[in-house]
Formats: sequence, C-alpha cells, structure tokens
Amino acid sequence: MKIEEILRKIQPADTEWVEKARARTAQLAIPPRALGRLHEIAERLCGISRTLAPEVARRAILVMAGDHGVAAEGVSAFPQEVTGEMVKNFIRGGAGINALARWVGADVIVVDMGIIPDVDALSIEGNNSFRPCKVGRGTANLARGPAMSREQAETAILQGFELASEQFSKGIQIIGTGDMGIANTTPSAAIGVALTGSSVEAMVGRGTGIDDASLQKKRAVIQQAVAANRPDPSDGLDVLAKVGGFEIGGIAGCVLAGACHRRPVVVDGFISTAGALIAQVLCPFVTDYLFSGHCSEEPGHRIMLKHLGLEPILDLRMRLGEGTGAALAMGVMEAAMRVFREVLTFAEAGVSNEPAR
Repeated sequence: MKIEEILRKIQPADTEWVEKARARTAQLAIPPRALGRLHEIAERLCGISRTLAPEVARRAILVMAGDHGVAAEGVSAFPQEVTGEMVKNFIRGGAGINALARWVGADVIVVDMGIIPDVDALSIEGNNSFRPCKVGRGTANLARGPAMSREQAETAILQGFELASEQFSKGIQIIGTGDMGIANTTPSAAIGVALTGSSVEAMVGRGTGIDDASLQKKRAVIQQAVAANRPDPSDGLDVLAKVGGFEIGGIAGCVLAGACHRRPVVVDGFISTAGALIAQVLCPFVTDYLFSGHCSEEPGHRIMLKHLGLEPILDLRMRLGEGTGAALAMGVMEAAMRVFREVLTFAEAGVSNEPAR
C-alpha cells in the first residue's frame, strides 16, 4: 500500500468500548479506581481491541537500526562502528533488550533499516530474527543538507508498516518499538524541535553521555540543520526526509500499522517518540493506539510526550533505547489486563458496595 491508502484506513479508537470498560471497572470489588493508571491502561486496551477481554500476551519488539551521516560532526560519545556491532549483539541475544524481552516473553526482531555494514545473520549464533530492509547505507549528514530523499523517507515508513503488519498477521497482539543507531538522538532532537516548537536548548540532551563541549556542538549542529533544511511541520515526510533517520521512519511505520490494524503499540524512549511524532503528523488518530513505555532521561522526551498527549507508564531514569522501556511497560500492561479480567465485581464476590450511613 501507499502511505495515502494506509492513512485512509485509520480510524479513531472506539470510545463506546472504553465506556463499557469503565462501567466494569466501577463494579470491581476494590475502592473506586484504587489501582490508578492500571485501570486507564486496561480501558484503553478495550477501546483499541473493541472487546472487554483484550489479549496482550503475544508480544514482539521491533528493533530498528540505522546509521547517521551527522555522526561525522562529533555528536556522539561512541564511534559509528558500534551500530553494526550492536546489531550483531541483538541477534546473539546479549543486549539489554534481549534480557528484558525474555523476561516479558516478547520476540525480538532486529531490522537493518539503514546501517552501513551488511550483516550475515546466518553466521551469528542466536535465535532472534533479523530482517534486512536497508533503505541506504546510513543517512546523509543533516547538518549539511537533507538526511535523505523524500522517496527514501516514504520507503522507510512503508518498510516499518509492512514489518509490523506481518507480525500482527502472525498473531502478535502488541508491538514495542526499539532503536539502534549511533548519533540518532541528534535527528530525533531535530524532529522534536521541528514538530513541537521547542527550543534547541530545551530539547537536546547528552545522548550516550557526551561532555559539555560536545553538548554545545550538538546543539549548534541541530540548530544549523533545522535552519538550513527548514522542515515543514505540517508535512511528516518532509520532516523525516530533511532531519530524520531511516530507523525513525521505520518506527513511524510501526505506529501507523498499529493504528491501521487496531493493535496497541508501545513506543520506547526519545528516538521511538520521534518516530511517533512523524506518524502523528501524518495521522493524528495514531495516538489513540499508542502507549509511552517510559520517560527517557533525555530532556526533550517530556516535551515530545506532552505534545503527543501521552503519559509514560514508567519513569526509571533510563536512556538506553533498544526498546527496553517498551518491554518493561508490557509487563505493567499485562498486570492491568489481569486486574480488569480477574478481579471479581462486588456482585460476583458477594461484597456490599453500599455507602456507609
């Protein structure tokens, strides 16, 4: 499908089912909404799935990987070669996301959206899926011109859409987005500045842990990129093409797929939320299907989440990426659904809910 066809298929989540879920929550044999946001999470899942018994047990994390030409500007604490090496580690099962995905019972699908090296997954011991979907060998340097062509931006989004759609067709009930790409907090911050109207100073953080001098350089690079490329905030493809990344486009496609297929998508941290921002410009309804897994230590992440109207499920001062926050949040979401399905109502439990006189 073309992006325009996808967008025509997306409808808002069903508020009638949310109200039905709230009515059941009100009858549970606990004080009114005593489990706080767990109730809201369960009710939103009911609205997305149009049932009072949604399932989120079959899970997958799509870890989108891409390299970035802007790494040449010295905006990261790590060399660009780390991207490819970490992709191999994901396939082996030795990264943070692998450990947490095993804990919550989620599949890990590693996707080459545009890293520089080629990866021979068959030569790597590991049972995690690898999908070569290379749009290009890294983006161009966004500080010197557009990161990619508009055609490449569209291809990246469609690749992400198709991968997520394939997972849903296989019976996956909930998807988490992850990322890998040295220097990818730089395009993510540029997207944040372009789409939220935030200042560069408020949006840009230390990423992988750069020092003060590198932080000032990073802010200057982003300021230069936004000023020179002039991304159009009303056009998600234009923003992605001018200051984005291939993996960010893939994440945006995953978000569109969740909304199109009426499945929940849990976005991870700063980079994943940049992808969600792109998707929301393309179709405002996508936020009905989105959950924010956690709030990153990157200062701009809170600004992005506020713009999207999302509240993070967790806030653990994490900044790893990879989908780790999304994986952890899936455990909380499962807990929310267990409460909703398994706690008896006052009538079922034979407990009086009449107010004291």
